[in-house]
This record gives sequence, C-alpha cells and structure tokens, in this order.
Amino acid sequence: MKQFGTIFKFELKSYLKNKIFVGVTVFLVAAIAVVMFFPNIREAFADKESETSESREIDGVMLLSTGGVENADVFRQSFAEAFAGYEVLLSEEEPDVIKEKVVSGEAECAFVLDSPTSYTYYVNNLSMYDMNTGTADEILKTMYGFNAMVNGGMTSEEAGGVLGVQIEHETESLGKDQMQNFFYTYIMIFALYMVILLYGQMVATNVATEKSSRAMELLITSAKPVSMMFGKVIASCLAGFLQILAVFGSAILFYNINQAQWEGNVIVASVFDMPLNLLVYMLIFFVLGFLIYAFMFGAIGSMASKLEDINTSVMPVTLLFVAGFIVVMMSMSSGDVDSLLMRICSYVPFTSPMAMFTRIAMSTVPLYEVVISIVVLIGGAVGIGIVSAKIYRVGVLLYGTTPKLGSIIKAMRNA
Repeated sequence: MKQFGTIFKFELKSYLKNKIFVGVTVFLVAAIAVVMFFPNIREAFADKESETSESREIDGVMLLSTGGVENADVFRQSFAEAFAGYEVLLSEEEPDVIKEKVVSGEAECAFVLDSPTSYTYYVNNLSMYDMNTGTADEILKTMYGFNAMVNGGMTSEEAGGVLGVQIEHETESLGKDQMQNFFYTYIMIFALYMVILLYGQMVATNVATEKSSRAMELLITSAKPVSMMFGKVIASCLAGFLQILAVFGSAILFYNINQAQWEGNVIVASVFDMPLNLLVYMLIFFVLGFLIYAFMFGAIGSMASKLEDINTSVMPVTLLFVAGFIVVMMSMSSGDVDSLLMRICSYVPFTSPMAMFTRIAMSTVPLYEVVISIVVLIGGAVGIGIVSAKIYRVGVLLYGTTPKLGSIIKAMRNA
C-alpha cells in the first residue's frame, strides 16, 4: 500500500504540473467563461452599434408582383409581416425585368403571383437554408381561406377570427422528456468519451515511455508492478475527474452569475437543470468505465517495446470504445434509447458506462436493471484489473519485438 501511495502521489503531481494539462484546463474554463458572459458582452457593445443598427435590420429588397390578383395591398402587407427581414415592394413590371433585378442584386428575391394559389419564386443563388417558399405557401393558403370565407357570407372580422384562433394544449410526460434531457446527456457522454480516450492513451504512453527508456528496470526493483499500474491508473482517473470538475464547476458558477441573461434560452437552461441523481450516476459510470479502459491501456502499454508502437497497439481497444460511442449517439439521434441493441450494451462492461447512463437520462429504467448494470460493471472492472495487472507484471520486462498473446499467457502461467 505504501508503494501504491508513493506512485499515486508522484503520478498525480506530474499530471497537475504538466503544462499541457493545466493549459487545456485553463483554456476550457476561459472558453466557458466567454460563452456564459456573452450576453453581458453583447449588451456592452449594443450601445455602440445602436446608431447603425437601423440600417442592418433589413436584409434586402423583396419584390412582389400580384399579376392582377385582387387586394394587392393586403398581399403586400401579409408578406411584409411574414418576411420581417425584407423590404417588400409591389412591382407591376414584367417577369423578365424582375428576373434581371434579382440577378443584378437590386433585389434579393421576388415572388410573381400567377393566381391566388400559384406563384413563381425568383432568387439568384438558392441557399440550402432558404425557407421563403414555405412561408409564402402559408400566406397564400391563409389568404385563400380568408377570401373563401368572405365570399361565402362571413364578414372580414369573422373570417379573421376563425383563421386566427389560438389552440391551447398541455403536455404531461409520465416518464422522461427526451428533448429536455438530450443536450446535457450528449455533453456528458461526449465528455466521458474524450476523457477516457485522452487519459487512457496517456496511461499507455507513459508506461511505454518508461519501458523504452529503460527507466522501468529501475522502477521495478523498488516497487511491485501491480502497485505501479494501479497507482498510474487511479492517478490518471483522479486527474481526469478533477479536470471535469473544474470545467463543469466553472460552467455552473458562471451560469448562476449570468442566469438572468440566459432565462430565455431553453437549451442552455436545460443543460444546467440536470437532476442530482444523474450527476451521481455519471460519477459512478465515469469512474468504473474509466478504470476498465485505463487498465486495458496500461496493459497494452506494458507490452509495447517502442513508443512508436502505441498507436497501433491500442487501436483495437480504441475501436471497441468508439463503436460503443457510435451506437449510443445513433440511438440518441433516433430517440430509441431502449432498443434491443442499447439494452444489450447496457450490460456489457465495455459499453454500459455510456449506454446505461443514456437510458437512465432519456428513458425510464427499472432500478433493478440499473443495479445489475452497475454490479456487472464493477465485476468487469475488477476482473479486467486483475488480468491487466498480470499482463503488466510480465509485459514490462519483455523487450524486443512486441510479444504475442500466446507468449503473454504462457509467461503469466509461469509467473
């Protein structure tokens, strides 16, 4: 235990003194601070830009040719209200002249009505985000219904009241609201993904570096290999947790300071409205999931004879983790987080940290399923830790070519 404590303190101190580790943490905290204080920064510059803001409100000119349709002014007014970013002008010119104005840039776009229910939309470069035709369709549909009601005997006020009726509804979710929980679930899964890959790779690289520099031969004489591996893995786990705590803790602090400015943003509010039980579950799955992959990365690092071999050696473990991440992301995007594949992944130690956490956050999962998943995950972490420790004990003393799996198993038996 004394050897483990010494190695743990040394490794943790090396992480905390690492300039890259500190720099990345400070950068992330600063970036979050800029984002959270952005409304205040924007308000600070609002007064300086107020003098020119009026000229920037209009995106461009929109020409509207009614083509002899009755109530041209009503159509223009409806288009002006719907397209608030444009200056809508009535045009009685021929379509060819209107097209020339659009091509030359004199007008951003134009609508030429052929009848109350048909039109031609002219635009020079059609953007993939151009939704003007959809808006125009709704305007003409409303106008056609309005005119039909008036011609059928209704007054203008009665027709306007029918078309402008407001529908009220209430939604009561008896389980989880996936839309509300999607954003912070995505952030947590992505954070877990980045930390496991980053720090797992660092564990493998540190072990391989010590082995390739022959420093391992000196370390092995003063400490047991098992104590060395567990000290490295748990130190990297704590360093990753401290970094996440610094980033997310600063985000919560900055959000509370600027909460009044973010009240109207539903997405940001939902991210910081995470229930406490989800934070506890995230901590459990983060620690256990990290330990499983860190043990595997440490064992692989001990088998690499050269630092250059690390990227190739860890590829199978990386692909395994990435495959689980892709499955979870696809399930989140489709909204089917309780699919058969996700249920299976919830009990596989390599994928359950992400799969089960996603199901807990975005669905209603029975407590016994959560308990089984955590128990299996703990058993998997312990089992993989024991096997990885045996591989580590043998691998750190094997030099030359990368040892094969058969030779590792044989050396473990002899040991």
